[in-house]
Amino acid sequence: MSEADNKSGASDVQQELERRFPDASFTPQPTTDPWPTLWVDEDHARDVLEYLKNDAEEHYPLLYDLTAIDEREREHREGQPESDFTMVYQLVSFDRNEDLRLKVALKGEHPTTPTITDFWPSANWYEREVFDMFGVRFDGHPNLYRILMPHTWQGHPLRKEHPARATEMGIFTLDRAKVDREQESLQFKPEMWGMERKHDDTEFMFLNLGPQHPGTHGILRIILQLDGEEVIDAVPDIGYHHRGAEKMGERQSWHSYIPYTDRIDYMSGVHNNLPYVLAVEQLAGIEVPERVEVIRVMMVELFRIISHLVWLGTFAQDVGQMSPVFYTFTDRERAFDIVEAICGGRMHPSWFRIGGVAHDLPEGWDDMFRDFLAYLPKRLREYEPSIMKNQIIKARTKGIASMSTQEAVEWGVTGPMVRSTGFDWDWRKQRPYSGYQNFEFDIPTAESGDLYDRGVVRMAEMWESLRIIQQCVDNMPAGSYKSDHPLTTPPRKDPGTMRDIETLIHHFLNVSWGPVIPPGESHFRVEGAKGNHSYYLVSDGDTRSYRTRVRTPSFPHIQFLPEQSRGLMIPDIVAIIAATDFVLADIDR
Repeated sequence: MSEADNKSGASDVQQELERRFPDASFTPQPTTDPWPTLWVDEDHARDVLEYLKNDAEEHYPLLYDLTAIDEREREHREGQPESDFTMVYQLVSFDRNEDLRLKVALKGEHPTTPTITDFWPSANWYEREVFDMFGVRFDGHPNLYRILMPHTWQGHPLRKEHPARATEMGIFTLDRAKVDREQESLQFKPEMWGMERKHDDTEFMFLNLGPQHPGTHGILRIILQLDGEEVIDAVPDIGYHHRGAEKMGERQSWHSYIPYTDRIDYMSGVHNNLPYVLAVEQLAGIEVPERVEVIRVMMVELFRIISHLVWLGTFAQDVGQMSPVFYTFTDRERAFDIVEAICGGRMHPSWFRIGGVAHDLPEGWDDMFRDFLAYLPKRLREYEPSIMKNQIIKARTKGIASMSTQEAVEWGVTGPMVRSTGFDWDWRKQRPYSGYQNFEFDIPTAESGDLYDRGVVRMAEMWESLRIIQQCVDNMPAGSYKSDHPLTTPPRKDPGTMRDIETLIHHFLNVSWGPVIPPGESHFRVEGAKGNHSYYLVSDGDTRSYRTRVRTPSFPHIQFLPEQSRGLMIPDIVAIIAATDFVLADIDR
């Protein structure tokens, strides 16, 4: 579907839904992204969602995201139904190669809406997050507890009345009564997590894996329900790393929020910068020069290799092989030397800008890349026999936690993990962005979806990233490193800034306050190293975002962990964690 079709409100799916649900009310909403957005009345929303997943002519099997918007302070809502809170369902149809954004208007201070977990299991955590952040309740949800905030937290952080800074809150006190409440809330109660203490003549044992266990790669707690050594259930407990990234998106200016984005998946740096700046550029109608697109692709693919190198070394370490982590981290440092020379930063470059990049490539950048392109292939050829063909690695990973494509899609799995099932879906190919259509590369896949095949895909992806980087180095176009659009920041100082007061004022305001982005909504996703990263931005015509939604791959991937773990042994859980390749800040945001 074209952007022009979206802005006119016409869509094939709307016509299909109106035929299937003649009593329902559907209201199209124009957005700046190319995907149809439909409001549906609350009474029919659940039936419509179930139809779209299971029975539509070309169905929407992937619940890509589920979130909410607090509309109570929003000024620019022309043509939209009245709403205090809005539920937003982002669906993906692979047959149509199309997204559909379905919206439901909710009224009242603490609204309630039906759950969809009975036909979309991946909705479980998303609905808990909406309850935690906005206070929306979901009738029929099997376990509606807070998921990111402590259970004793007062208020819902993404509501507009909730403070965004500590300075807006009262002085913190810790009296005896509060200590007792907090200690009581920390007492483990299996029933709260949906687990039973015993069954028939078996009494289960419960074991905490984390939140300080080295195998969890960060502050993640997994509660294991055990019958002897066998895992009956594994329940992830997240939120220890929650930093309010989405709330900060409503507090910072459009430009000053960029450094916060590459802290989300801190292994992938610019993979988070890119969807954010692309979403803002889509909102503002900013087109970037070809040189910017190629530079961005080159840096993104370099960070894909960086992320996969970290995964490879820690994956081998977690399943019993110590040496590789030292070698892969040495390789990573060589890549970081290039990042530092170009961006000034290493893990957190914060170098992409709205409308371009911070500055042009430095002298000698191409020689650094050519040296790396000559160096890394020899290392990858060594890792193939020493790691991927190692008999211990194979014994620990082959046939473990296998999944089908249908299971992966059902649980919102994306990226290398879904491609390990044989599904060759990659957004760089299916919906090219930032000039990816101009590059030659293949999409690696595997077959079984087990832990080993996930590694096979990531190893092959590093080779494809090298191919793409080589094309960038050999064919870097001339031109500017940023757009001339007036909303790009910071604007150029010459020629007018030093000659007339109006241009000087414009420069000063854009640098100090940032650009004023026109009202609208925009969603942009990219193919990250771990899966799909995306930003859904709502502008109310201000110098900052009204709603910033960050969709990350690690959140649904860790939600899927229990499904993969049941019936296995405790050491298998560590191997599953290693092969999932997640980052805690990516889960918690």
